Amino acid sequence: MRNAVVIGGGPAGVTAALELLRRTDLRPVVLEQLNQVGGLARTTEYQGNRIDIGGHRFFTKSDRVMSWWLEILPVEPTNGDALTIAYHGKTRALPSRRAGIDPAHPERVMLVRKRKSRIYFRRALFDYPLCLNARTLRNLGWRSAARIVASYAWSTAFPIRQPANLEEFFRNRFGRELYRTFFESYTEKVWGVPCHQISAQWGEQRVKGLSVGRVVTQWARRLIRRRETIEQRGTDTSLIERFLYPKYGPGQMWEVVAERVQAMGGQVLTGFAAERIRAQGNRIVAVEATRRGTGERRSFDADVVFSSMPIPELIRGLDAPVPDAVREVAQGLMFRDFFTVGLLVKDLALEDSNQARIEDTWLYIQEPDVLAGRVQIFNNWSPALVRDPSTVWIGVEYFCNETDELWNRPDAALVGLAAAEMLKIGIIGAEKILDGTVLRAPKAYPAYFGAYARFAELRSFLDQFENLYPVGRNGMHRYDNQDHAMLSSMVAVDNIVDGRGDKANLWAVNTEAEYHETRNGREA
Repeated sequence: MRNAVVIGGGPAGVTAALELLRRTDLRPVVLEQLNQVGGLARTTEYQGNRIDIGGHRFFTKSDRVMSWWLEILPVEPTNGDALTIAYHGKTRALPSRRAGIDPAHPERVMLVRKRKSRIYFRRALFDYPLCLNARTLRNLGWRSAARIVASYAWSTAFPIRQPANLEEFFRNRFGRELYRTFFESYTEKVWGVPCHQISAQWGEQRVKGLSVGRVVTQWARRLIRRRETIEQRGTDTSLIERFLYPKYGPGQMWEVVAERVQAMGGQVLTGFAAERIRAQGNRIVAVEATRRGTGERRSFDADVVFSSMPIPELIRGLDAPVPDAVREVAQGLMFRDFFTVGLLVKDLALEDSNQARIEDTWLYIQEPDVLAGRVQIFNNWSPALVRDPSTVWIGVEYFCNETDELWNRPDAALVGLAAAEMLKIGIIGAEKILDGTVLRAPKAYPAYFGAYARFAELRSFLDQFENLYPVGRNGMHRYDNQDHAMLSSMVAVDNIVDGRGDKANLWAVNTEAEYHETRNGREA
């Protein structure tokens, strides 16, 4: 049996391991430097409460990924009504809600959740995507609304033909006023640089399907769907505005997958950091890793290597001649780090118009007078994330760099900062915070500035190693969702099975609009 080394135990890594075991004679060993699998999609527990790092909706345009998810974690039984999912103009029935649940592990299920998140701006809630309703107009004011309409009309009539940066991309798509009102402050909080310094490719990849026209269409469809729902009396559920979510957070998915990998003969080694990648000619022959805490070093022979480690670390650890230009690009790639402050409170001060607790999974904080960028409300992701249902467990998210003073503050100071900011903008009340913790996530967001404009040089160099497959968000330096990370691993295994040496289709994942429809007859 041949050996595969998989660097990184996030969605891309454990997906690669399971796919290899199911479809090839390769025996994988997964090397994960943390003490748990899941990567950025792991779920961390604190005092019985669980933290989802960044918020992970299980929603995809890929039948292949959706079927894969549901085979691992079936949907939890509820009312027995039919469950369908609609995209690409088609409606597909999902497996029976009572099918496939393991009697020995009834908690290993997916929940169907309402897809609701809003923008918090001017101490008011705005629908996201924006809806043309009375509340939006009331919150904006007629003058602001008129400026937004006029600005959008201007950008439509006189677009920038070849937008050179993210600011120009947003202005083309939404108009200057809408961009400055709802995109500029939040985007610059996330990346820490002005939008005109960020590549337009970020917008093309992350918001390629969102436009004012699409917002208007969605608003009209909601009105129609609302009438249809009344007529159908809720007997059919659409995931257009809903998503799936593991009962105990996204990490539950990857922990179960890791169990399957080991049950099928693969290895999942946590606490091991890959540090040296040995090459001979155009092939990787071994990966050397060090165990955190003990310093134990191990070497793993490799017939195939999947790498989801950050590319700068891969290049630094590569035991092969690296051209100076390639090394320069790798060292110039940049990342944005972030941390979540978990706050346990008695209740939220922010309420909906009916004076009920808001149902949002997260809020985008557009307010410029606080550093917080987003707030998750874990109760609304899954009640199982919260130990005491009479409390509210929230995650206040901050975007920064590891070198920033903010990142390096003591945990107690960061808990105090988050509590003070949430009080200041009216998310929580003045009552005492019950508890708090901090969870840091370095290199969470590969950046589309720095040396990224020269990324093609790096890709060309990496593609020379015929048995090396860069996969996942950091492995490909892409701001991808977890389904795209999974697809990169699936496509890489397709290539191994098909004997395909060219990796163009691997790099095409999440860059071509129709790519996910089919791949040489396969559903993608």
